Parts: sequence; C-alpha cells; structure tokens
Amino acid sequence: MRTRFQLGLDDLRQRLLRMGGLAEQAVDRARQAYVDRDLTRCQMVLEGESLINQAEREIDEAAFDMLAMQQPMATDLRFILAVTKINADLERVGDQAVNIAERVMDMVDLPVADLPVDIARMGTAVSAMVRRALESFIEGKVELAQAVLEMDNVIDRMRDDAFIQLVKVMNERPEVVRQALDSLLVARNLERVADHATNIAEDVIFWVQGSDVRHNVHPDAVEEQDESEHPSTRA
Repeated sequence: MRTRFQLGLDDLRQRLLRMGGLAEQAVDRARQAYVDRDLTRCQMVLEGESLINQAEREIDEAAFDMLAMQQPMATDLRFILAVTKINADLERVGDQAVNIAERVMDMVDLPVADLPVDIARMGTAVSAMVRRALESFIEGKVELAQAVLEMDNVIDRMRDDAFIQLVKVMNERPEVVRQALDSLLVARNLERVADHATNIAEDVIFWVQGSDVRHNVHPDAVEEQDESEHPSTRA
C-alpha cells in the first residue's frame, strides 16, 4: 500500500511539472509575441489554454483522491496541499499569458510607438521567476524559493516605473494613448504572473519546512506579539 502511495505522489509530481512546463511556455510565447508583434505566437497561447485547464482539473482530481483514500500525514500531506495550491497558480499564470496575447492582438493594428518602458525586459525577468519557482519545486530547495521572493520586489518596482512613465506619455502624447494603455496592461499582467510565481515559491517553503511565509509574517514575530499582548503571569 505504501509503494502504491509513493507511486501516486510521483505521478502527482510529474503531472504538475508537465503543467508547469505548459504555463512557462505560455508566458514565454506571450512575451515574445509582444516583442515581435507575432500573431502566430498569440494564437499558440490561446490554443494552449485548454491544455492548461485540462491539466488543472486532472491534477485536482488526483490530489483529492489521494487525500480522501490515503489519509497522508506530515510532509506528504503538506506536499499534496502544496500541489493543489501550485496547480491553481499555474492555471492563473496561463490566464495572464492569454491576457497578454489578447493585448498584442489589439496592438498589431496600431502604429509602432516609441514608449519609454522596457516591457520586454520585464517579461524576461518574470519568465525567469516562473522558471526558478518550478525549479524550487522540482529540487525541493528553499533557497531557490527564497530567491523568487526576492525577485518579486524587482518586478514590483518595474511595474511601478512603467505605470509612472506610461501615464506621463498618455498625458503628453494623446496620439499614442492606446499603445501606451496596451503596454500598461501587459505590465500589469506580467506583475500578476510574478505574484503567482511568488505564491508557488511560498508553497514550496510550506511543503519543505512547514513554514507559512505569506505576508512576510515570521513565526517568532507572531509569538512576541502574543506575549506582549498577554503578559505571562508566571512567578
């Protein structure tokens, strides 16, 4: 029975890795479609969405079956729970890639505008985050996951800078408002992909260490706060 359970865990891992590959591919295609204004890549992203959605349903079903039938404990339980959460984030990564592809499809009919932001560079950094998050899951390494969390701050700054620069362009050059708005939406979509990569990294840390690092709350800080609010009555 234990061997069958381990085989089930291995199958779950492989399913999630295949889905991760599809999501990462979708982001790369959407990013390159933006750079080249490539409708062919846009269409590939749209067609790939159904594969990602199907994979999400199959992974959830397999994970819930294991939870119901095997009653895993400790690390195995955290692993299965992490898989279900990572699965949802990967599906949303695919959704954001579709959003980018749709923005590119809108842009191709517009004149090329010289905009003071490097969306391509932001896209490359976000793709690296997704790749690193998946590597942290494959290898079960917290240090790789921590690197993803640190990269999120860089993407946030790039998003903020893009917003400031593009709003300025829209105010000063009304003739490129639509191009600037499309680029702004793409920047927002990329930032959301980075958020999902961050979620994946946090789930890896939860699986490996049993630590909840969401919202940057450290367990020691919570304990200190509780003690300050409820002073000890011990002599």
